[in-house]
Amino acid sequence: MQQEKHPDYHPVVFRDRAAGYAFLTRSTAQSEQTIEWDDGQTYPVIDVEISSESHPFYTGKARTVDTEGRVARFERRYGAGDAGEAT
Repeated sequence: MQQEKHPDYHPVVFRDRAAGYAFLTRSTAQSEQTIEWDDGQTYPVIDVEISSESHPFYTGKARTVDTEGRVARFERRYGAGDAGEAT
């Protein structure tokens, strides 16, 4: 691997402020802010708006769309399609 062609790949802490969750991983992201991690080392920290800890899909709080219920409600409201039929 040629050193001058690739960005610096180093440990970084990503912090989800909404969930109060942080995780250490490796990334090319840069930050001026730092945080002391559990191992006593200081790492750059990146604040994110949403992560798997706060995203509704991963937390199980996502709403599922009930398409069958919507069709039934439409048919109750506007009829079952017999208004446009010619005899």
